[in-house]
Amino acid sequence: MAEDTESACTPLIAAGVASGYEAYPMIRSLLAVSSCALLWFALVAGESAPELRWWKGNTHTHTLWSDGRAAPEWAAKQYVDGGYDFLVLSDHNTLQEGERWFPISEDGSKRLSAKEFDGLVAAFGAEAIDVRETESGREMRLLTLPELRGRFESAGEFLFIQGEEVTSHFRSEGEKPVNYPVHINAINIDDYIAPRGGTSVGDLLNKSLQAITAHGEETGRPVLAHLNHPNFGWGVTWQDVARMGADHFFEVYNGHRGVRNKGDANHLSTESIWDQAMTLRLTALGLGPLYGVATDDAHDYYGGLTSMTGRGWIMVRSDKLDGDSIVRAMRAGEFYASSGVTLNEIQADDDAYSLSIRAQEGVTFVTRFVGTRIIDGSLGPVGETLAEQAGLEPVYKPKGDELYVRAVVTSSSLHPNPYAEGDHEMAWGQPWVR
Repeated sequence: MAEDTESACTPLIAAGVASGYEAYPMIRSLLAVSSCALLWFALVAGESAPELRWWKGNTHTHTLWSDGRAAPEWAAKQYVDGGYDFLVLSDHNTLQEGERWFPISEDGSKRLSAKEFDGLVAAFGAEAIDVRETESGREMRLLTLPELRGRFESAGEFLFIQGEEVTSHFRSEGEKPVNYPVHINAINIDDYIAPRGGTSVGDLLNKSLQAITAHGEETGRPVLAHLNHPNFGWGVTWQDVARMGADHFFEVYNGHRGVRNKGDANHLSTESIWDQAMTLRLTALGLGPLYGVATDDAHDYYGGLTSMTGRGWIMVRSDKLDGDSIVRAMRAGEFYASSGVTLNEIQADDDAYSLSIRAQEGVTFVTRFVGTRIIDGSLGPVGETLAEQAGLEPVYKPKGDELYVRAVVTSSSLHPNPYAEGDHEMAWGQPWVR
C-alpha cells in the first residue's frame, strides 16, 4: 500500500499528550469516524498481476570492515549456504569500498587468524585472495561490495543490498555521564551516511532517521531505516521508539546475546516496547504503525556463541529480488519476522487476521493475537493477548474495539542456535491497524 495511506488511515488524531496515556477523550467517536482498514498482506488479484513470492533475508550483519570476525566473503558464504536470498552487510559507519588491508594474526590473537586465512584459501582458492608482506607481517585485502556482488550475486537467487549501521551515541550530563547507544541500519543506500548528534536520545534518533530518509529522497530510490536493538546499553526507551517520525521499523528480535531483547526487572522487553510504542503512536501521537524486524547482528563466524548467523531473519513478499522491490515491499508491510517458523500465508483486514503455518513433522504451533483495545472510550490493557489458538491455520476475527492486532507464533521446537537457552522458534506478523 502507498506510504501516505498509513497516515491517512491512522485512527486517532494527536491529543497533545507529551508522554504516557493520561487522557483520551472521545476515543470511541474518533474510532467511529476514522476507521480505515489497512491491508498489510493483500494478495495481488488478476491474471496480469506479477507473481509474488517470499524472499529470505538478513539486514544486519558485520564483517572485518568494522567489528565482525570474518572476511566479507566468508560472511556472505554462510548466508548463501544457509539458503538466504538477500543480505545487507551493515558495518558500523562504513561501506565496503576502497582499498583496505587487514593484518593476519599468526598467533590467532586477533580477528583474522592464520587458520581463518587458510580456510579462505581452501574455500575460494589462493588466486581469489590478495595478500602482501609488510614489516609487521602478512596482510589481506578486504573485498569491496562490487567484488562480492561479482562473486556471489545471481539474478533471482542471491542479492546484496547496500547498507550501513549508522552508529551514534548520546552522552548524558552530570557527575557520571552515560553513553546511550543509538544504532540505525540504513538499507538500499547509494552512499555513506554520517552519524548525527542531538540534544537527547530522541532528538539524535530522529535526526539520524531524517538523514537516511533524506538520502532516499535525494537519490530518488526507496530506502529504509530500522532502529537496532533498543535495549542495547539501555540506550533507547519505548517512548523514544514511539516518537520515531521519519521511519517506523525496529528490531523486535536481534540474535546478539548482548542486546537484552527480553529486558529486565526495570526495562521492557522488545515485544512490550512494540506494544507500548504502537499504542502511543496510534493515539496521542498519530504517527501510524510500527513494524518489527528480526536480524542476526552477526559478528561471530567461527564458533563464537555471542552473535552467530541463522538466528533471526525476515521473509519479504515481492515479485522481484532487487533492492528497490524488497524495500518497497517492506515499506508496505509485506513481510514478517522469524527465528524459525515459516508462514505460507498471512493476511489481515477488517474481517480477519489469518495465518497459514508451514507444517513440520512432530511440531506443534500456538499463535497469540496481541493488541490494545478501546473499551467504553478508554484505553484498555496495552498489548494484551486477545486470543490464543493452536494449529496451522489460526484466525482472529476483530470485534471492533481493537486499536491494532499483531500475531506471534511459537513453535514447540527449540531453536537450534538460540539467542538464549530454552528459546523456541517463533514468527512475528506485522500489525493490522483499524
